[in-house]
Amino acid sequence: MPPLLSCESISKSYDGRPLFRDISFGIPEGEKLALIGPNGSGKSTLLKILANLERPDSGVVSRRRLARVGYVSQEDLFEPELSVEQVLLEVAKDLPLDEFERAALVGVELGKAGFGDRDQKVRELSGGWRKRLAIARELVQSPDLLLMDEPTNHLDLDGILWLQKLLSSGLFAFVVVSHDRYFLENVADRVMELNRCYPDGFFSVSGAYSDFIIKREEFLHAQSEWESTLANQVRREVEWLQRGARARTTKSIHRIREAGRMMDDLAELRIRNSQDKRVGIDFDATRRRSKELLVARDVEKHMGGRLLFRRLSFVLSPGVKLGLLGPNGSGKTTLLRILNGDVLPDSGSVKRADGLRIVLFDQEREQVNRDISLKKALAGDSDTVAYRDQRIHISSWAKRFLFHPEQLNVSVGSLSGGEQARILIAQLMLRPADVLILDEPTNDLDIPSLEVLEESLTDFPGAVVLVTHDRYMLDRVSTEILAIDGAGSSRFFADCAQWESVREEEARTKPVPSREQRPAGPSEPPHQPAQVGLTGAEKRELNEIEAQITAAEKKLAACLQSLENPAVIADHIKLHETSEAADAAQQRVDWLYARWEELEAKRGF
Repeated sequence: MPPLLSCESISKSYDGRPLFRDISFGIPEGEKLALIGPNGSGKSTLLKILANLERPDSGVVSRRRLARVGYVSQEDLFEPELSVEQVLLEVAKDLPLDEFERAALVGVELGKAGFGDRDQKVRELSGGWRKRLAIARELVQSPDLLLMDEPTNHLDLDGILWLQKLLSSGLFAFVVVSHDRYFLENVADRVMELNRCYPDGFFSVSGAYSDFIIKREEFLHAQSEWESTLANQVRREVEWLQRGARARTTKSIHRIREAGRMMDDLAELRIRNSQDKRVGIDFDATRRRSKELLVARDVEKHMGGRLLFRRLSFVLSPGVKLGLLGPNGSGKTTLLRILNGDVLPDSGSVKRADGLRIVLFDQEREQVNRDISLKKALAGDSDTVAYRDQRIHISSWAKRFLFHPEQLNVSVGSLSGGEQARILIAQLMLRPADVLILDEPTNDLDIPSLEVLEESLTDFPGAVVLVTHDRYMLDRVSTEILAIDGAGSSRFFADCAQWESVREEEARTKPVPSREQRPAGPSEPPHQPAQVGLTGAEKRELNEIEAQITAAEKKLAACLQSLENPAVIADHIKLHETSEAADAAQQRVDWLYARWEELEAKRGF
């Protein structure tokens, strides 16, 4: 069977700079492909080409006939006044389904995405729930291939685990761009890196992300060894040429030509091996040895009438690396601002050592002025920076963060998110610190930059407080993990695995709440009294729901009858499709009955 999608010798450049050149690969049915690469390698552009949103400069992209391709971009665009149900119904209207089937399909996808309130407005959703809605919007169209550009951005850990489970169990093929290494390890069965350090412009390995890392290191080591071998051969040939051939025989002419070819190969190999550069991150510490740099005692904080945390106590000493976990909105950033002295706790205290120097990485990157040039952002009005008692020229300092000299006069606002993150890191490295507080520093950074950042944080002799959804970084850097739930509870864990294990155990033993206790949706404001009586829309819904239940039960009965058909049983594709339709129909019936009971109970007030 032909692949769902194939690329033949495609190339793409921007402003004269090649992103990738003459790359060819295919995506077969069921493929779970992770696409990685350094910032600027063209990952997002390649996804857009696969989605037919951009055209390559050369080459051909072919799709299997009738193959459906979905695309989830980094930016989630919705009409803010639409409900989450309306968003999905809008894209489902062209599907060859009747009204009840569309409603059932939309209900199933909203349920899979975790939406409990189908009438919730898009404008009320957090970034993480908007991302869930964007993914559900594509899945409702039953794609054969789903393309996702950094889907874990804006998702909290619950959201990442949800997406991880969704992709692992899905029957569709997908290509996902992500820098979350635990996520990639759990969802991908092939990893492909775009990087000009490879002869073909990319390197692909079948297997998990950990398999890719092993094969990649083996390949780059062999390529480096070959450079040394080839350099020795070229040196010997150059010495022979310098001595001069005694006669221009056919053999000597051939050797001269071969020497020229070897020199060209060596030059190309050196260029490829030089492409695998990494950002130079190394925070400057004050080396203060105070046992208690910062002490939090019985800290309590409310926000918007909601308790975030209480009786929270810990000590930051040199070498302590505290990872902070919690869902979006649980108060992680608020806690960091309390530690930094920007916000006061409602009760309790935060005691800082005399003259304590705290360096804060703000996830909004408000410290980065986007209206100035890169040169001014890195060095102000000077041509040098002072780093660890040394003066470093701006060109050398910029190269340390993988910027080219020709970029120095470029506006910061025109740079990518990853480049702006590197600017902020460069600024913070110039400030000696006792305590580093980092709020989501991983956003937009590529994997090589993350690895260097992890090494720098691990080696930093002061204290670190780290907020990130990157479980790999948390496990590698943190000496302890503090989990807060945004409802007053906080607990310490040794690592992410222990945190996940405890959560799973609590989920298994937690009693199922009654219908009256269940929340209405992902972002429902807490502690709001239930509305008394039915709204006009709910009255109309109640009047129509019996007919909907009757139609849904007929649909379910038809699906169940088809499952007994020998022709369907003998065809595994039809059997799978019919089983899925039966599951969807059953969920639709269950949801309608639950909704009916809810409306009837509400009418009784």
